[in-house]
Amino acid sequence: LPILFPQQSGLYEYKILGGLADCPPKLCADVYMDLDFRKQWDQYVKELYEKTYDGEKVIYWEVKYPFPLSNRDYVYIRECREMDVDGRKIWVVLAQSVSLPQCPEKPGIIRVKSYKQSLAIESDGKTGSKVYMYYFDNPGGMIPSWLVNWAAKSGVPTFLKDMQKACHNYSKST
Repeated sequence: LPILFPQQSGLYEYKILGGLADCPPKLCADVYMDLDFRKQWDQYVKELYEKTYDGEKVIYWEVKYPFPLSNRDYVYIRECREMDVDGRKIWVVLAQSVSLPQCPEKPGIIRVKSYKQSLAIESDGKTGSKVYMYYFDNPGGMIPSWLVNWAAKSGVPTFLKDMQKACHNYSKST
């Protein structure tokens, strides 16, 4: 469900709680972290790669937006840790935008300068995973309300279905 993030801004932050049946948490984390594999299953990826700048791994990601909107791109750092919390294994992924002179903005693409994501994945007690995600970005420009509504109602559930399918195909492709 989207929640208005600060009221005056007109921006939303998203909190997502879902399940991925028959996808163990380690597999979910592996699929989520594998950028090359994501290019195969995520239809919205235009460009996605990781580079090291000054000893820090940085991700560049260009996202396809529907016509007539301009694509958006992100430059961010992320980290994945496997944690033990009272005997429960939880995979945590944190990501946040960074500004680097080595990754200048490209003409015709809007840079998302404010992006933050927290993801936690744990077993559902069976063969699947419970997933919690907090997500915020400022996509810049004018985003029509129909696109915001689509993202909340269709985009997120579709992403979870695509991720589940990707998990099922992952072992075959690696």
